[in-house]
Amino acid sequence: MKWTEVNVKTTNEAVEAVSSIFDGLDAVGVKIEDALDFKNYQASYPSELYELKDIPHITEGAIVSAYYPESTDVSKLVGQLKAKLNELPSFGLDVGPASVTTVEVQDDDWATAWKKYYHPVRITRYLTVKPSWSDYQASQPDEKVISLDPGRAFGTGTHPTTRLCLQAMEMIMRGNETVYDVGTGSGVLSIAAKLLGAAKVEAFDVDDDAIAAAQENFDLNPIAKSIAARPNDLLEGIKQPVDLIVANILSDVLVPMIPQAKSLLNKNGWLVMSGIIDDKLPLIQKTLAANDFKVNQVLTYGEWRGVIASHQLEE
Repeated sequence: MKWTEVNVKTTNEAVEAVSSIFDGLDAVGVKIEDALDFKNYQASYPSELYELKDIPHITEGAIVSAYYPESTDVSKLVGQLKAKLNELPSFGLDVGPASVTTVEVQDDDWATAWKKYYHPVRITRYLTVKPSWSDYQASQPDEKVISLDPGRAFGTGTHPTTRLCLQAMEMIMRGNETVYDVGTGSGVLSIAAKLLGAAKVEAFDVDDDAIAAAQENFDLNPIAKSIAARPNDLLEGIKQPVDLIVANILSDVLVPMIPQAKSLLNKNGWLVMSGIIDDKLPLIQKTLAANDFKVNQVLTYGEWRGVIASHQLEE
C-alpha cells in the first residue's frame, strides 16, 4: 500500500502544536524528529525510551511528519495544514520556517517499524514510562511504571515539558490528593498522579481526540481506570476545589487558566504548570502574582520551564 508522507519543518517549541494539527487533520500516524530531544536526552538520560544510536537524526530544529492513505486529496490537505500553521504565531509560538513537503512512501510497514526503537525509560526518580507492547516490569521496589501507546500524536511522556511536570508532582505529592489534569493530552500526568497516591483525578481537554487517546492509556494502566476524562475548556465551569492542579499546555493558554485556578485550590493546594518556553516565564510569573499566587520553585530543562506555585485562600 502507498502512503503520502507530509513533512513540516519547524522549531522545537512548536512540535506539539504541529502534531496536534496533524491529529486534527486525521493523520493515520505522526512521527517527530526533534533535535533538542536528542541533544538533551543523550546528555542526561543514558537509558532511553528509544535507542538514539540506531536512529538517523537531525541536528537543528524539528520535523513533524504525518502519514495519509494514497486516496487523500493532498492539495486540499496541504492547504488546510498551511492555514492552521499560520494561526500558531497568534498563540505566541515561533513556528520557524513551517515549510511543508510531501513524498510518496512505498513501504506500508512504517506504521509498526518504528516500534523497535522504543524502550522503557526512567523519567524521574520513581517514574518509568514504557511503550504499551513492552513486558517491562519494575526493577526496584519504589519504581512506578506508566504504560503508554506512543503511536498517537499526543506524545510518549518523555518530552521535556512532561518531564518537568512529573518531577514537580513527585516533589510535592504525599498521597490522597484530589487532582485536576488540565489539557491532559496522552493522560500521562493523570496516570502518574494515581501512581503517586492521588485519591481522585479528573482529566480535561478541549480536544475530543485527546480525550480518546487519554482514555486508551488509562485502560492500559489498571490503577488509572477510575480516572474520569471529559471534554472541557480549561477549568471553565468547574466548581469543586482540589489539592493539586497540573497543566502542561502552551504559555498563552496557561495565562487565562491561572485566574480560573485561583478559587479551585484547597488551602495549601498546589498549581503545577509546564509548557513554558524560557522567554514566556516572566508573563507566567506576572500573571501568577496578579492572582495572589506565590512561585515556590521554577524547574528547568533546556529552554523549557516548569513552575510550582501555591495559593493560600483567605480564612
